[in-house]
Amino acid sequence: MLPLSLYIHIPWCLKKCPYCDFNSHAIKSDLPEKAYVECLLNDLALDIARFQIQRPLHSIFIGGGTPSLFSPASLSSLLDGIAQQLTFNPDIEITLEANPGTFEYQKFAEYRAMGINRLSIGIQSFNDDALQALGRVHSADDAKKAAEMAKTAGFDNVNLDLMFGLPQSTIKSTLDDIETAMALQPTHISFYQLTLEPNTYFHRYPPRLPTEDAIFSAQLVCQEHLAAKGYQQYEVSAYSLEGKQCRHNLNYWQFGDYLGIGAGAHGKISLALPNQIIRTQKNKHPGHYQQLLAQDRCENTIACHELPLEFLMNHLRLKQGFTTEHFQRVTGMSIEIIAPILNDCIQDHLIQKSENTYQCSAQGWYFVDNILQRFIL
Repeated sequence: MLPLSLYIHIPWCLKKCPYCDFNSHAIKSDLPEKAYVECLLNDLALDIARFQIQRPLHSIFIGGGTPSLFSPASLSSLLDGIAQQLTFNPDIEITLEANPGTFEYQKFAEYRAMGINRLSIGIQSFNDDALQALGRVHSADDAKKAAEMAKTAGFDNVNLDLMFGLPQSTIKSTLDDIETAMALQPTHISFYQLTLEPNTYFHRYPPRLPTEDAIFSAQLVCQEHLAAKGYQQYEVSAYSLEGKQCRHNLNYWQFGDYLGIGAGAHGKISLALPNQIIRTQKNKHPGHYQQLLAQDRCENTIACHELPLEFLMNHLRLKQGFTTEHFQRVTGMSIEIIAPILNDCIQDHLIQKSENTYQCSAQGWYFVDNILQRFIL
């Protein structure tokens, strides 16, 4: 059986960042923590019954929004309720997203004590001017303190989120962010480009960004420095020390199964009988999600002709690529269905093959979207 993960979405933030296209909502009143936790647990119970889930959980990821706005008591109640419904693997990875603007040492210590064993801190930059341009509520000093406090609280597995291609950024300022992050000794760094997504403030009122050439040059320089300090790139925007890859996200990218609970949460479940792969989505609006929990549950069965693209959209993000055996096992399809397109990509030096493994070439790594276009059948 494929590994099973659980994604939990907590949709509230102190404020909506101008670049953010996630399902997040600025706080306008007291958070309904108790009611929302009860709703999450009911949501999980409905999914377990619908898909007859009996597998243990491989990982849990509590994302948002800003989940660290919830009290430790509420999150502890949530995890206890999940454990009453599903078995946890002995080495389960449990990640909580946190923002430096909401951190307190006592909170971090309580998170660790309840079993959360990985923090993902949304720093974005260590430059105060850049943080202001991004609409962040924390300062560079807050960001450093948050990373240090996480360690003091007992977290030995910490991710720091950083962005590049920021307004008025340079190669030097981008490298300064990376060097500052590495000096804090996280086990994992997420390093991704700022993009102007539809339905965001930045999309309506675009800031002045560096040129694509300047952004790409900064990315390459930073990648060299990350590699020199032992942070190996294993995915398009993920770098980790040895053995510290995010297991939850790896399960996504390896086309594993995951339940998604919470407002706007997505899930993906493979059913053996009948042989189907189903994607789920919950109502995005926090109020409607809670009011219409049992009635408003969207499901979509992935059509056979869409499966290769769905698989490759995830796997080609990984440096390791994929094996023919894994493709056939999780899709139920023969590799021969996509072999002609794979061979064309090999001839164009975008994909390389070693024995039974396909992966992006050094050139293809920067043109994944172009590669995927070829597999739209």
